[in-house]
Amino acid sequence: MNEPARPWQTYASVTSDEPGSGRGLSIRAVSELLGIPAPTIRSWERRYGLAQTMRTGGGHRRYSPPEIADLRHMRDEISRGRRTAEAAVLVRDAAEADEPYRSFIEAFVDVAESMNARQMDYLLDHCRDRFGVDEAICKVVLPAMRQIGVAWQTGRCDITQEQLVTRAARGWLNKVLSLGPAPVHPDTIVLSCGPGDLHTVGLEAMEVLLARRGWACQLLGERIPPAHLTAAIARTKAGATIVVSHIASHRRATVEALHAANRTNTRLFYAGNAFLTPAARKGVPGSYLGEDLVDAVEMVARSLQAKAPG
Repeated sequence: MNEPARPWQTYASVTSDEPGSGRGLSIRAVSELLGIPAPTIRSWERRYGLAQTMRTGGGHRRYSPPEIADLRHMRDEISRGRRTAEAAVLVRDAAEADEPYRSFIEAFVDVAESMNARQMDYLLDHCRDRFGVDEAICKVVLPAMRQIGVAWQTGRCDITQEQLVTRAARGWLNKVLSLGPAPVHPDTIVLSCGPGDLHTVGLEAMEVLLARRGWACQLLGERIPPAHLTAAIARTKAGATIVVSHIASHRRATVEALHAANRTNTRLFYAGNAFLTPAARKGVPGSYLGEDLVDAVEMVARSLQAKAPG
C-alpha cells in the first residue's frame, strides 16, 4: 500500500469545513488513510462493534488513534486471508489483551503533547520496571509510536512533537542497550532498513532484544543500498542479516537488497509491512520473521544456534 497523504492535507481538507467538530479524523479521511471503503468501516462497526467512535453534534463520526489502529489491524488480518468475522474476534481479543498496557500508551501520547523528553524517559523506566524490557518495548513503546504517527495524522500532535518523542524513544532504547550484557555468542547479526526506508525505531528495538540475549549486533540504519549492505555483511562476517521494510512502494528495492545479501554466506531474514501478505513474500529470499518481535528474535537465535558446532 502506498504512503498516505500528508497529515496536514488529510486533516485540513476533511475537517476544517466543520469548525468545533472535535479532534479525530472523519470517516472519509480514515477511508483514504487506510484504503478501506467508508461503507465497509460502517459495516464493521454495525456488525462487529468495531471502532465505535464518538460523534460530532451533527452526527459525524470522528476516529481517534486507538480506533484507527483497530481498523488498521482489521484490514491487515483480512489481507492475510482471514474471514471478516474471524478477524473481528482477533482485533477485539488483541484490544483486551493490551488493556494492562493501555494507560502507559495513553500516558506516552500525553507526554508527547507536553514535549517533556525527561518525563518520557521516566515513564519508560517505570514501564520497564513493571513489565520487563521485552513487554515494555513490544507492548508499550512500539504500539505507542504507532499511535503517535496516527496522532500526527489526526492533528493531535505536530511534527516537532513527533520528532521529539522519536528521539526520546530512541534515546531510551540506546540506554537500555548500553546497560545490557556483553555478547556471549560468536556470531554478529546485521540489522538494516531497506534502501527506501527511513524509520529505525523497530530495528533499534530488535537490537535491544537480541543484545539482551547475548548477540552482538551491527545496526546499519536507514536507506541502506544493496552494495553497502553486502559490504557490511562481509566486514562483520555476519552470521545473520535482518532487513526490514515497511513501505510497499519500496518493496522492490528491498527485494533487490535481499537478493544481493543472499549471495553472501549470511543467514537471511526479512520483515515489515511491505511483506505483510503471502503474495508480497513470493519469491523473496530469506525467512520471513512475522510481526511479533519476540518471536522474530527467538527465530533468529534458534537458526544461529542450530548451526553452531557441538
